[in-house]
Amino acid sequence: MFSKFLNLESEKQDRIINAAIKEFAQKGYDSASTNEIVKEAGISKGLLFHYFQNKKQLFFFLFDYCYNIIADEFYKKVDLTEVDFFNRMRQSVMIKMDLLTQYPDIFNFIKEAFMQDSAELKVELEKKKTELTAINIEKVYEGIDVSKFRDDLDLQKILKIITWTFEKMSDEELHMAKLSPTHQIDYEKVYNKAEEYFEIFIKCFYK
Repeated sequence: MFSKFLNLESEKQDRIINAAIKEFAQKGYDSASTNEIVKEAGISKGLLFHYFQNKKQLFFFLFDYCYNIIADEFYKKVDLTEVDFFNRMRQSVMIKMDLLTQYPDIFNFIKEAFMQDSAELKVELEKKKTELTAINIEKVYEGIDVSKFRDDLDLQKILKIITWTFEKMSDEELHMAKLSPTHQIDYEKVYNKAEEYFEIFIKCFYK
């Protein structure tokens, strides 16, 4: 679908991608201007729509592009030989914080994407979020040592409780960021809050 764009020289691709990420992250989807994107990228508007049919297609190309960069880097770093569930979860949080410092613009774009209220994007974004969450849970939970969990509790229900807790925590942080003037998330605070939940879950669910 995007073969014409992907056949461009990398420098030109980067200019367009970086200009679009900046515009969407700063203004949100509805207020983002393709005029500003092409001005920043140094190309014509006709050329932009030669590569992408419309603003929505450009947005979702960027979403997949940004997400794939973070996912690829994350799975290069995560140690799936660590079989203790909560140690792996702690490791995952630390890796995400490290990637945040490496790719702040990409994280900012993804964060803003999940805060979008645009009716044009809502259904597809929710579908993507659900699908990506399911894929990542399956990968991150793979090979964990389930023998550490209590035998008198249903393991699948335990994992659902933990998953739902952190999904809700993520939703709350996004909501709070959305209400703030800067849309910033205090990631160190999020890490400390996650650690508090880890300690509670270890006491509740481990033998």
